[in-house]
Amino acid sequence: MVDRQRFVIHLPVVAGDLIGAVRLARVVARWSSLLAHTDPGETTVSAEDDQGVRHRVFCDLRLPGGWRCLLRVDHDGPCARRLPR
Repeated sequence: MVDRQRFVIHLPVVAGDLIGAVRLARVVARWSSLLAHTDPGETTVSAEDDQGVRHRVFCDLRLPGGWRCLLRVDHDGPCARRLPR
């Protein structure tokens, strides 16, 4: 078994408030999910001067098959990989 080291890319994007940051993070995370090695479920936002306090953007519960729920962190109803239409 080969033990591979993994690295995480931190991409700072600035927004004017928490609600705007969460909205922008959702858009960027969903867009990046087109790339094979991204995990949008782990997306968080924080204040620039308090980056240790992070706010989850997605529910992030594990779904069958290893995927994560990509609905809002406080969603109603069952978890899903896509937004209900």
